[in-house]
Amino acid sequence: MIDKIDRKLLRMLQKDCTQSLQVLSEVVHLTSTPCWKRIKRLEDEGFIRGRVVLLDSEKLKLGLTAFMLIKTHQHSSDWYEKFTPWVKNMPEVVALYRMTGEYDYLMQVTVNDMKSYDNFYKQLVNSVEGLIDVTTSFAMEKIKYTTELPVYD
Repeated sequence: MIDKIDRKLLRMLQKDCTQSLQVLSEVVHLTSTPCWKRIKRLEDEGFIRGRVVLLDSEKLKLGLTAFMLIKTHQHSSDWYEKFTPWVKNMPEVVALYRMTGEYDYLMQVTVNDMKSYDNFYKQLVNSVEGLIDVTTSFAMEKIKYTTELPVYD
């Protein structure tokens, strides 16, 4: 169970995980040892899964974001166990969701340009058997993007 102090720490760490223990401790009105123990417990219990640096896709020349809706007639665990490792090994895939509704999967792909997307698409359809429909929409503008989850009191 997490309390208000834990939630405040989670919000602060999501905004900037490089904040010093001293700063975090002061904001939540704890000394450094109890604050560190709370953060360690939040890590041990899986509330904090990792600490990362967020990169600018434009500066890295990764300006094309594609959202691929995928439909398959394969729903066996064998097919799933072949498909998901393939996806996890493709660095262009930044998110994959199994869906309800008309399509089975939603895949977010980030690449340099249309030619790079076309290469990725060809790899997908030539490597993954059982796909019956792949429909792609391309993002024209990123209006909001965050990795921060809402942590409510």
